[in-house]
Amino acid sequence: MELFGALLPFMGIIVLVVVIFMLNWIRVLSEYERGVVFRLGRIIEKPYGPGLVILLAPPFVDRMVKIDLRTVALDVPPQDVITRDNVSIKVKAVVYYRVLNPVVAITEIANFQYATAQMAQTMLRSVIGQAELDKLLSEQENVSMEIQNILDKQTSPWGIKVSHVEIKNVDLPVDMQRAMARQAEAERDRRAKVIAAEGEYQAAEKLVKAAEMMREHPMALQMRFLQTMVEVGAENNSTIFFPVPIDFIQAFVPKK
Repeated sequence: MELFGALLPFMGIIVLVVVIFMLNWIRVLSEYERGVVFRLGRIIEKPYGPGLVILLAPPFVDRMVKIDLRTVALDVPPQDVITRDNVSIKVKAVVYYRVLNPVVAITEIANFQYATAQMAQTMLRSVIGQAELDKLLSEQENVSMEIQNILDKQTSPWGIKVSHVEIKNVDLPVDMQRAMARQAEAERDRRAKVIAAEGEYQAAEKLVKAAEMMREHPMALQMRFLQTMVEVGAENNSTIFFPVPIDFIQAFVPKK
């Protein structure tokens, strides 16, 4: 009895250690998490989770790697790119991807996050390097979609799905910005001159039509003459009109 009493503290410690080890065997995975389990070095094909997962003597028998299935926004750092028309620019982009197959993402690539980031930088420089600056600035959505399609094909063997690529910013050299500003100003001037010329042409057309109408209807010319007199007379000036018929003036013109 005395021996049992002496061993009781040691037994309590042993039970506590066993309980701690058993608690270490239990894992809880959230709804967006999956667990890829290696049992004695061999992978279990079906990932665990979500919910309660019981492992066998981790990490000696079972070793579990957690994978987040949520969409990740990968910020691609600024890349120095030379476009097809030899313009040096800096391009920033963001890539949205998620893990579709956790087992493949763990077994086919050492670090899928790092590999996806490096592949995104490479594809960004490659695609933009084949495009001209005007196309890049005016068709960013099409260029982004092209990068997304290529990047998705490259990462698909890793169990990664690239859902969207967005070009955030394109930094141009200062001299290129000034040249584009001058080009835009010249384009605005050209449009203004074209609009003014079109207005003059339309006004000339109206005047020609009015002259033809007055030639066919002489009374219209007389009415216009009287209207002009009324408009001039309404102003505060000292101008005096003496309407003289054309026929009266022709009487004093020598005939040849």
